[in-house]
Amino acid sequence: MSNLSRRKFIITAGATAAGTLLAHGCSSGSTTSNGGATPAAGGASPSAAPAVNINPADAPEVTAAKLGFIALTDAAPLIIAQEKGLFAKYGMKDVQVTKQASWPVTRDNLELGSDKGGIDGAHILSPLPYQMTLGTVTKGNQPVPMYILARLNTNGQAISLSKKYLDLKVGTDSAPLKAAFGNQNLPVAMTFPGGTHDLWLRYWLAAGGINPDTDVSVIPIPPPQMVANMKSGSMEAFCVGEPWNAQLVTQKVGYTALITGELWKDHPEKALGLRADWVDKNPKAAKAITMAVLEAQQWCGKLENRDEMCQIISQDKWLKVPVADIIGRSKAQIDYGTGRIEAASPVAMKFWADNASYPYKSHDAWFLAENIRWGYMPATTDIKATVDKVNREDIWKAAATALGVPAAQIPTTTSRGVETFFDGVKFDPEKPEEYLKGLKIKKA
Repeated sequence: MSNLSRRKFIITAGATAAGTLLAHGCSSGSTTSNGGATPAAGGASPSAAPAVNINPADAPEVTAAKLGFIALTDAAPLIIAQEKGLFAKYGMKDVQVTKQASWPVTRDNLELGSDKGGIDGAHILSPLPYQMTLGTVTKGNQPVPMYILARLNTNGQAISLSKKYLDLKVGTDSAPLKAAFGNQNLPVAMTFPGGTHDLWLRYWLAAGGINPDTDVSVIPIPPPQMVANMKSGSMEAFCVGEPWNAQLVTQKVGYTALITGELWKDHPEKALGLRADWVDKNPKAAKAITMAVLEAQQWCGKLENRDEMCQIISQDKWLKVPVADIIGRSKAQIDYGTGRIEAASPVAMKFWADNASYPYKSHDAWFLAENIRWGYMPATTDIKATVDKVNREDIWKAAATALGVPAAQIPTTTSRGVETFFDGVKFDPEKPEEYLKGLKIKKA
Protein backbone atom coordinates (compact mmCIF):
# COMPACT_ATOMS: atom_id res chain seq x y z
CA MET A 1 0.00 0.00 0.00
CA SER A 2 3.02 2.28 0.26
CA ASN A 3 2.85 3.24 -3.40
CA LEU A 4 -0.78 4.30 -3.40
CA SER A 5 -0.01 7.94 -2.72
CA ARG A 6 1.56 8.37 -6.13
CA ARG A 7 -1.31 6.80 -8.02
CA LYS A 8 -4.74 8.18 -8.63
CA PHE A 9 -7.59 5.78 -8.14
CA ILE A 10 -11.09 6.33 -9.30
CA ILE A 11 -13.33 5.96 -6.30
CA THR A 12 -16.99 6.55 -6.74
CA ALA A 13 -19.81 6.25 -4.29
CA GLY A 14 -21.94 3.16 -4.74
CA ALA A 15 -25.68 3.20 -4.68
CA THR A 16 -26.88 2.32 -1.22
CA ALA A 17 -30.52 1.44 -1.25
CA ALA A 18 -32.71 -1.02 -3.08
CA GLY A 19 -36.11 -1.18 -1.46
CA THR A 20 -38.36 -4.11 -0.95
CA LEU A 21 -39.90 -5.05 -4.28
CA LEU A 22 -43.42 -6.01 -5.14
CA ALA A 23 -43.33 -9.69 -5.91
CA HIS A 24 -44.68 -11.11 -9.12
CA GLY A 25 -45.43 -14.64 -10.19
CA CYS A 26 -43.46 -16.79 -12.55
CA SER A 27 -43.53 -20.34 -13.78
CA SER A 28 -41.10 -22.66 -15.44
CA GLY A 29 -41.36 -26.10 -16.89
CA SER A 30 -40.41 -29.26 -15.04
CA THR A 31 -37.47 -29.90 -17.35
CA THR A 32 -34.23 -29.14 -15.57
CA SER A 33 -30.72 -28.44 -16.79
CA ASN A 34 -27.29 -27.42 -15.49
CA GLY A 35 -27.37 -29.94 -12.68
CA GLY A 36 -31.01 -30.88 -12.64
CA ALA A 37 -32.35 -28.46 -10.07
CA THR A 38 -35.70 -29.72 -8.88
CA PRO A 39 -38.84 -27.81 -8.05
CA ALA A 40 -39.59 -27.22 -4.40
CA ALA A 41 -41.93 -29.44 -2.43
CA GLY A 42 -45.29 -29.81 -4.09
CA GLY A 43 -43.84 -29.08 -7.54
CA ALA A 44 -43.89 -25.33 -7.02
CA SER A 45 -41.66 -23.09 -9.07
CA PRO A 46 -40.52 -19.75 -7.64
CA SER A 47 -43.62 -17.63 -7.22
CA ALA A 48 -45.16 -15.02 -4.99
CA ALA A 49 -47.46 -17.55 -3.30
CA PRO A 50 -48.23 -16.28 0.20
CA ALA A 51 -47.13 -18.22 3.24
CA VAL A 52 -50.52 -19.91 3.62
CA ASN A 53 -49.32 -23.46 4.16
CA ILE A 54 -46.87 -22.78 6.96
CA ASN A 55 -47.57 -24.75 10.10
CA PRO A 56 -48.09 -22.24 12.92
CA ALA A 57 -45.37 -24.06 14.85
CA ASP A 58 -42.94 -23.28 12.03
CA ALA A 59 -43.94 -19.64 11.55
CA PRO A 60 -40.97 -17.25 11.67
CA GLU A 61 -40.51 -15.29 14.88
CA VAL A 62 -40.30 -12.09 12.81
CA THR A 63 -41.28 -11.21 9.25
CA ALA A 64 -38.57 -8.63 8.62
CA ALA A 65 -34.84 -8.82 7.95
CA LYS A 66 -32.37 -6.53 6.21
CA LEU A 67 -29.96 -8.24 3.84
CA GLY A 68 -27.12 -6.65 1.88
CA PHE A 69 -25.62 -7.46 -1.50
CA ILE A 70 -22.79 -6.27 -3.73
CA ALA A 71 -23.35 -5.67 -7.45
CA LEU A 72 -22.13 -9.06 -8.63
CA THR A 73 -23.77 -11.85 -10.63
CA ASP A 74 -23.40 -14.23 -7.70
CA ALA A 75 -25.82 -12.08 -5.68
CA ALA A 76 -28.55 -13.44 -7.98
CA PRO A 77 -30.03 -15.88 -5.40
CA LEU A 78 -30.86 -13.05 -2.99
CA ILE A 79 -32.15 -10.81 -5.78
CA ILE A 80 -34.30 -13.57 -7.30
CA ALA A 81 -35.64 -14.60 -3.88
CA GLN A 82 -36.78 -11.00 -3.46
CA GLU A 83 -38.12 -10.45 -6.98
CA LYS A 84 -39.99 -13.76 -7.08
CA GLY A 85 -41.57 -13.32 -3.68
CA LEU A 86 -39.81 -16.30 -2.14
CA PHE A 87 -39.00 -14.62 1.15
CA ALA A 88 -42.70 -13.78 1.53
CA LYS A 89 -43.62 -17.31 0.48
CA TYR A 90 -41.93 -18.66 3.59
CA GLY A 91 -43.31 -16.04 5.94
CA MET A 92 -40.60 -13.36 5.63
CA LYS A 93 -42.82 -10.80 3.90
CA ASP A 94 -40.86 -7.74 5.04
CA VAL A 95 -37.33 -8.67 3.94
CA GLN A 96 -35.32 -5.82 2.43
CA VAL A 97 -32.39 -6.51 0.09
CA THR A 98 -30.17 -3.43 -0.13
CA LYS A 99 -27.15 -2.60 -2.25
CA GLN A 100 -23.84 -2.11 -0.44
CA ALA A 101 -21.09 0.06 -1.91
CA SER A 102 -18.21 -2.27 -0.98
CA TRP A 103 -17.26 -5.20 1.21
CA PRO A 104 -15.98 -2.88 3.96
CA VAL A 105 -19.39 -1.19 3.95
CA THR A 106 -21.04 -4.62 4.17
CA ARG A 107 -18.86 -5.44 7.16
CA ASP A 108 -19.62 -2.11 8.84
CA ASN A 109 -23.37 -2.53 8.39
CA LEU A 110 -23.23 -6.08 9.71
CA GLU A 111 -21.38 -4.79 12.76
CA LEU A 112 -24.22 -2.33 13.36
CA GLY A 113 -27.07 -4.76 12.84
CA SER A 114 -30.49 -3.64 11.65
CA ASP A 115 -31.49 -2.32 15.06
CA LYS A 116 -28.76 0.31 14.72
CA GLY A 117 -29.37 1.16 11.07
CA GLY A 118 -27.28 -1.63 9.54
CA ILE A 119 -28.14 -5.08 8.18
CA ASP A 120 -28.80 -8.54 9.62
CA GLY A 121 -27.13 -10.58 6.90
CA ALA A 122 -25.70 -10.47 3.41
CA HIS A 123 -24.44 -11.96 0.20
CA ILE A 124 -20.89 -12.16 1.47
CA LEU A 125 -17.33 -13.28 0.80
CA SER A 126 -17.07 -16.71 2.45
CA PRO A 127 -14.08 -15.84 4.67
CA LEU A 128 -15.63 -12.61 5.99
CA PRO A 129 -17.96 -14.20 8.58
CA TYR A 130 -14.88 -15.92 10.01
CA GLN A 131 -12.87 -12.71 10.04
CA MET A 132 -15.69 -10.93 11.83
CA THR A 133 -16.22 -13.75 14.32
CA LEU A 134 -12.53 -13.70 15.20
CA GLY A 135 -12.46 -9.90 15.24
CA THR A 136 -9.58 -9.62 12.75
CA VAL A 137 -11.35 -7.02 10.56
CA THR A 138 -13.78 -5.36 12.96
CA LYS A 139 -13.58 -2.06 14.82
CA GLY A 140 -11.25 -2.41 17.79
CA ASN A 141 -10.84 -6.07 16.81
CA GLN A 142 -14.01 -6.84 18.74
CA PRO A 143 -15.54 -10.18 17.64
CA VAL A 144 -18.89 -9.96 15.86
CA PRO A 145 -20.14 -13.58 15.76
CA MET A 146 -21.51 -14.61 12.37
CA TYR A 147 -23.00 -17.74 10.81
CA ILE A 148 -22.78 -19.13 7.27
CA LEU A 149 -26.10 -20.74 6.32
CA ALA A 150 -25.50 -21.56 2.65
CA ARG A 151 -23.01 -21.19 -0.13
CA LEU A 152 -24.48 -18.99 -2.85
CA ASN A 153 -22.32 -20.25 -5.71
CA THR A 154 -19.21 -22.04 -6.82
CA ASN A 155 -16.76 -20.80 -9.49
CA GLY A 156 -17.65 -17.65 -11.42
CA GLN A 157 -14.77 -15.27 -10.66
CA ALA A 158 -11.79 -14.40 -12.85
CA ILE A 159 -8.35 -12.85 -12.86
CA SER A 160 -7.98 -10.21 -15.55
CA LEU A 161 -5.01 -8.27 -16.91
CA SER A 162 -4.52 -4.92 -18.62
CA LYS A 163 -4.44 -5.00 -22.41
CA LYS A 164 -0.78 -3.92 -22.25
CA TYR A 165 0.01 -7.57 -21.40
CA LEU A 166 -2.12 -9.03 -24.20
CA ASP A 167 0.89 -10.30 -26.15
CA LEU A 168 1.88 -12.46 -23.19
CA LYS A 169 -1.51 -14.21 -23.24
CA VAL A 170 -1.01 -15.20 -19.62
CA GLY A 171 -3.21 -18.05 -18.41
CA THR A 172 -3.05 -20.24 -15.34
CA ASP A 173 0.73 -19.76 -15.21
CA SER A 174 1.45 -16.30 -13.84
CA ALA A 175 5.24 -16.69 -14.15
CA PRO A 176 5.58 -14.54 -17.33
CA LEU A 177 4.37 -11.54 -15.32
CA LYS A 178 7.36 -11.62 -12.99
CA ALA A 179 9.65 -10.19 -15.67
CA ALA A 180 6.90 -8.05 -17.19
CA PHE A 181 6.15 -6.39 -13.85
CA GLY A 182 9.82 -6.00 -13.05
CA ASN A 183 10.70 -4.57 -9.64
CA GLN A 184 8.20 -1.72 -9.79
CA ASN A 185 5.85 -3.03 -7.08
CA LEU A 186 2.96 -2.49 -9.48
CA PRO A 187 -0.63 -2.47 -8.18
CA VAL A 188 -2.89 -5.48 -8.60
CA ALA A 189 -6.38 -5.36 -7.14
CA MET A 190 -8.80 -7.54 -5.22
CA THR A 191 -11.92 -6.65 -3.27
CA PHE A 192 -11.15 -7.22 0.42
CA PRO A 193 -8.04 -8.39 2.31
CA GLY A 194 -8.37 -12.06 3.15
CA GLY A 195 -11.53 -12.40 1.04
CA THR A 196 -12.00 -14.89 -1.76
CA HIS A 197 -10.68 -12.63 -4.53
CA ASP A 198 -7.59 -11.79 -2.52
CA LEU A 199 -6.93 -15.49 -1.92
CA TRP A 200 -7.43 -16.49 -5.59
CA LEU A 201 -5.11 -13.70 -6.72
CA ARG A 202 -2.44 -14.51 -4.14
CA TYR A 203 -2.56 -18.24 -4.82
CA TRP A 204 -2.20 -17.69 -8.56
CA LEU A 205 0.68 -15.24 -8.22
CA ALA A 206 2.54 -17.41 -5.69
CA ALA A 207 2.12 -20.52 -7.85
CA GLY A 208 4.00 -18.66 -10.59
CA GLY A 209 6.80 -17.59 -8.25
CA ILE A 210 5.50 -14.06 -7.63
CA ASN A 211 5.39 -13.05 -3.97
CA PRO A 212 2.21 -10.96 -3.53
CA ASP A 213 3.68 -9.28 -0.44
CA THR A 214 6.96 -8.13 -2.00
CA ASP A 215 6.79 -8.32 -5.81
CA VAL A 216 3.53 -6.41 -6.33
CA SER A 217 1.26 -4.09 -4.38
CA VAL A 218 -2.03 -5.85 -3.63
CA ILE A 219 -4.77 -3.26 -3.11
CA PRO A 220 -8.51 -3.39 -2.34
CA ILE A 221 -10.99 -1.86 -4.80
CA PRO A 222 -14.82 -2.25 -4.76
CA PRO A 223 -16.03 -4.60 -7.54
CA PRO A 224 -18.01 -2.00 -9.55
CA GLN A 225 -14.92 0.23 -9.74
CA MET A 226 -12.51 -2.34 -11.16
CA VAL A 227 -13.01 -1.62 -14.86
CA ALA A 228 -12.78 2.15 -14.42
CA ASN A 229 -9.51 1.79 -12.54
CA MET A 230 -8.05 -0.50 -15.20
CA LYS A 231 -9.18 1.92 -17.90
CA SER A 232 -7.38 4.78 -16.15
CA GLY A 233 -4.15 2.76 -15.98
CA SER A 234 -4.27 2.64 -12.19
CA MET A 235 -3.75 -1.13 -11.96
CA GLU A 236 -2.18 -3.96 -13.90
CA ALA A 237 -4.48 -6.82 -12.90
CA PHE A 238 -7.48 -7.61 -10.76
CA CYS A 239 -9.47 -10.49 -9.38
CA VAL A 240 -13.21 -9.98 -9.02
CA GLY A 241 -16.52 -11.67 -9.69
CA GLU A 242 -18.68 -11.21 -12.74
CA PRO A 243 -19.88 -9.25 -14.60
CA TRP A 244 -16.82 -7.01 -14.27
CA ASN A 245 -14.34 -9.31 -16.02
CA ALA A 246 -16.71 -9.70 -18.95
CA GLN A 247 -17.23 -5.94 -19.08
CA LEU A 248 -13.46 -5.41 -19.20
CA VAL A 249 -13.28 -7.64 -22.28
CA THR A 250 -16.34 -6.02 -23.88
CA GLN A 251 -14.77 -2.59 -23.51
CA LYS A 252 -11.42 -3.92 -24.81
CA VAL A 253 -9.62 -2.60 -21.76
CA GLY A 254 -8.04 -5.92 -20.84
CA TYR A 255 -8.41 -9.69 -20.98
CA THR A 256 -9.17 -12.65 -18.76
CA ALA A 257 -6.14 -14.72 -17.81
CA LEU A 258 -8.24 -17.42 -16.19
CA ILE A 259 -11.61 -18.02 -14.66
CA THR A 260 -11.12 -19.18 -11.11
CA GLY A 261 -12.68 -22.59 -11.71
CA GLU A 262 -9.52 -23.31 -13.70
CA LEU A 263 -7.51 -22.60 -10.56
CA TRP A 264 -9.67 -24.87 -8.37
CA LYS A 265 -12.53 -26.79 -9.98
CA ASP A 266 -15.90 -26.03 -8.40
CA HIS A 267 -14.36 -23.92 -5.66
CA PRO A 268 -16.61 -22.27 -3.07
CA GLU A 269 -17.30 -18.56 -3.43
CA LYS A 270 -19.96 -16.33 -1.88
CA ALA A 271 -22.10 -17.28 1.09
CA LEU A 272 -25.34 -16.35 2.80
CA GLY A 273 -24.09 -14.91 6.08
CA LEU A 274 -26.20 -13.72 9.03
CA ARG A 275 -25.36 -12.25 12.40
CA ALA A 276 -25.23 -15.08 14.93
CA ASP A 277 -27.28 -13.20 17.50
CA TRP A 278 -30.05 -12.61 14.94
CA VAL A 279 -30.15 -16.31 14.02
CA ASP A 280 -30.04 -17.43 17.65
CA LYS A 281 -32.96 -15.12 18.45
CA ASN A 282 -34.91 -16.00 15.28
CA PRO A 283 -34.04 -19.59 14.28
CA LYS A 284 -37.30 -20.18 12.38
CA ALA A 285 -36.88 -16.93 10.46
CA ALA A 286 -33.30 -17.90 9.62
CA LYS A 287 -34.52 -21.24 8.28
CA ALA A 288 -37.22 -19.47 6.24
CA ILE A 289 -34.66 -17.10 4.70
CA THR A 290 -32.46 -20.07 3.86
CA MET A 291 -35.37 -21.91 2.24
CA ALA A 292 -36.11 -18.89 0.06
CA VAL A 293 -32.48 -18.58 -1.01
CA LEU A 294 -32.17 -22.31 -1.75
CA GLU A 295 -35.30 -22.24 -3.91
CA ALA A 296 -33.91 -19.21 -5.73
CA GLN A 297 -30.65 -21.09 -6.30
CA GLN A 298 -32.59 -23.99 -7.81
CA TRP A 299 -34.32 -21.56 -10.15
CA CYS A 300 -31.07 -19.79 -11.07
CA GLY A 301 -29.48 -23.17 -11.67
CA LYS A 302 -31.81 -23.91 -14.58
CA LEU A 303 -30.27 -22.83 -17.87
CA GLU A 304 -33.70 -21.96 -19.29
CA ASN A 305 -34.05 -19.28 -16.61
CA ARG A 306 -30.73 -17.53 -17.22
CA ASP A 307 -32.05 -14.98 -19.72
CA GLU A 308 -34.73 -13.85 -17.29
CA MET A 309 -32.28 -13.94 -14.37
CA CYS A 310 -29.89 -11.64 -16.22
CA GLN A 311 -32.68 -9.29 -17.27
CA ILE A 312 -33.72 -8.97 -13.64
CA ILE A 313 -30.33 -8.51 -12.02
CA SER A 314 -29.16 -6.09 -14.73
CA GLN A 315 -31.66 -3.46 -13.56
CA ASP A 316 -30.37 -0.22 -12.08
CA LYS A 317 -31.66 -1.09 -8.62
CA TRP A 318 -29.56 -4.25 -8.68
CA LEU A 319 -26.32 -4.46 -10.73
CA LYS A 320 -26.90 -1.51 -13.09
CA VAL A 321 -25.00 -3.30 -15.87
CA PRO A 322 -26.01 -4.04 -19.48
CA VAL A 323 -27.52 -7.51 -19.88
CA ALA A 324 -24.95 -8.21 -22.60
CA ASP A 325 -22.16 -7.98 -20.01
CA ILE A 326 -23.85 -10.58 -17.78
CA ILE A 327 -25.54 -13.13 -20.00
CA GLY A 328 -22.59 -14.83 -21.72
CA ARG A 329 -20.62 -15.94 -18.69
CA SER A 330 -23.82 -16.78 -16.82
CA LYS A 331 -24.36 -19.39 -19.55
CA ALA A 332 -20.77 -20.67 -19.29
CA GLN A 333 -19.78 -18.89 -22.52
CA ILE A 334 -16.38 -17.39 -21.78
CA ASP A 335 -14.76 -14.89 -24.15
CA TYR A 336 -11.28 -14.39 -22.68
CA GLY A 337 -10.49 -11.41 -24.93
CA THR A 338 -7.45 -13.20 -26.36
CA GLY A 339 -9.15 -15.03 -29.18
CA ARG A 340 -9.92 -17.94 -26.87
CA ILE A 341 -13.62 -18.61 -26.51
CA GLU A 342 -15.16 -21.41 -24.48
CA ALA A 343 -18.71 -22.18 -25.59
CA ALA A 344 -19.59 -24.28 -22.56
CA SER A 345 -17.03 -24.07 -19.77
CA PRO A 346 -17.41 -26.87 -17.21
CA VAL A 347 -16.06 -24.60 -14.47
CA ALA A 348 -18.27 -21.54 -14.91
CA MET A 349 -20.54 -20.23 -12.14
CA LYS A 350 -22.90 -22.75 -10.56
CA PHE A 351 -25.75 -21.94 -8.19
CA TRP A 352 -27.15 -25.40 -7.47
CA ALA A 353 -25.47 -28.10 -9.60
CA ASP A 354 -22.87 -30.33 -7.98
CA ASN A 355 -23.83 -29.31 -4.44
CA ALA A 356 -22.92 -25.66 -5.13
CA SER A 357 -25.31 -24.47 -2.42
CA TYR A 358 -24.11 -26.71 0.39
CA PRO A 359 -21.58 -25.04 2.75
CA TYR A 360 -18.90 -27.71 3.09
CA LYS A 361 -16.90 -27.24 6.27
CA SER A 362 -13.83 -28.56 4.46
CA HIS A 363 -13.95 -25.57 2.13
CA ASP A 364 -14.10 -23.13 5.01
CA ALA A 365 -11.05 -24.87 6.49
CA TRP A 366 -9.11 -23.87 3.35
CA PHE A 367 -10.23 -20.26 3.64
CA LEU A 368 -8.93 -20.15 7.21
CA ALA A 369 -5.68 -21.88 6.25
CA GLU A 370 -5.05 -19.31 3.51
CA ASN A 371 -5.83 -16.43 5.87
CA ILE A 372 -3.21 -17.88 8.21
CA ARG A 373 -0.83 -18.29 5.26
CA TRP A 374 -0.91 -14.58 4.49
CA GLY A 375 -0.89 -13.35 8.07
CA TYR A 376 -4.52 -12.25 8.25
CA MET A 377 -5.25 -14.67 11.08
CA PRO A 378 -2.98 -15.91 13.89
CA ALA A 379 -1.12 -19.15 13.25
CA THR A 380 -2.64 -20.39 16.52
CA THR A 381 -6.18 -20.20 15.12
CA ASP A 382 -8.06 -23.42 15.84
CA ILE A 383 -9.37 -24.06 12.34
CA LYS A 384 -11.77 -26.91 13.15
CA ALA A 385 -13.29 -25.25 16.20
CA THR A 386 -13.73 -21.96 14.35
CA VAL A 387 -15.40 -23.64 11.37
CA ASP A 388 -17.70 -25.60 13.67
CA LYS A 389 -18.71 -22.35 15.37
CA VAL A 390 -19.51 -20.37 12.22
CA ASN A 391 -20.65 -22.94 9.64
CA ARG A 392 -24.34 -23.80 10.14
CA GLU A 393 -24.73 -26.52 7.56
CA ASP A 394 -27.36 -27.95 9.92
CA ILE A 395 -29.65 -25.04 9.04
CA TRP A 396 -28.98 -25.67 5.34
CA LYS A 397 -29.98 -29.32 5.72
CA ALA A 398 -33.12 -28.43 7.67
CA ALA A 399 -34.12 -25.92 4.99
CA ALA A 400 -33.36 -28.34 2.15
CA THR A 401 -35.38 -31.10 3.81
CA ALA A 402 -38.32 -28.75 4.36
CA LEU A 403 -38.14 -27.78 0.68
CA GLY A 404 -38.36 -31.40 -0.37
CA VAL A 405 -34.89 -31.48 -1.93
CA PRO A 406 -34.17 -35.11 -2.93
CA ALA A 407 -31.93 -36.98 -0.51
CA ALA A 408 -29.41 -37.51 -3.32
CA GLN A 409 -28.86 -33.72 -3.45
CA ILE A 410 -28.23 -33.41 0.30
CA PRO A 411 -24.58 -34.22 1.15
CA THR A 412 -24.08 -36.79 3.88
CA THR A 413 -20.68 -35.45 4.91
CA THR A 414 -19.42 -31.98 5.75
CA SER A 415 -16.18 -32.61 3.84
CA ARG A 416 -15.73 -32.82 0.08
CA GLY A 417 -12.41 -34.52 0.79
CA VAL A 418 -8.94 -33.72 -0.49
CA GLU A 419 -8.93 -30.86 -3.01
CA THR A 420 -6.41 -30.55 -5.85
CA PHE A 421 -5.42 -27.19 -7.36
CA PHE A 422 -4.31 -26.46 -10.91
CA ASP A 423 -0.62 -26.63 -9.94
CA GLY A 424 -0.96 -30.08 -8.40
CA VAL A 425 -0.95 -28.88 -4.79
CA LYS A 426 -3.41 -30.77 -2.59
CA PHE A 427 -5.34 -29.60 0.45
CA ASP A 428 -6.40 -32.21 3.00
CA PRO A 429 -8.95 -30.53 5.28
CA GLU A 430 -8.01 -32.98 8.01
CA LYS A 431 -4.38 -31.85 7.87
CA PRO A 432 -4.30 -28.08 7.16
CA GLU A 433 -0.99 -27.70 8.99
CA GLU A 434 0.70 -30.02 6.47
CA TYR A 435 -0.71 -27.93 3.64
CA LEU A 436 0.69 -24.76 5.16
CA LYS A 437 4.10 -26.30 5.79
CA GLY A 438 4.40 -27.38 2.15
CA LEU A 439 3.79 -23.92 0.65
CA LYS A 440 6.89 -22.22 -0.73
CA ILE A 441 5.66 -18.63 -0.70
CA LYS A 442 3.83 -17.39 2.38
CA LYS A 443 3.95 -14.64 4.95
CA ALA A 444 7.27 -14.65 6.83
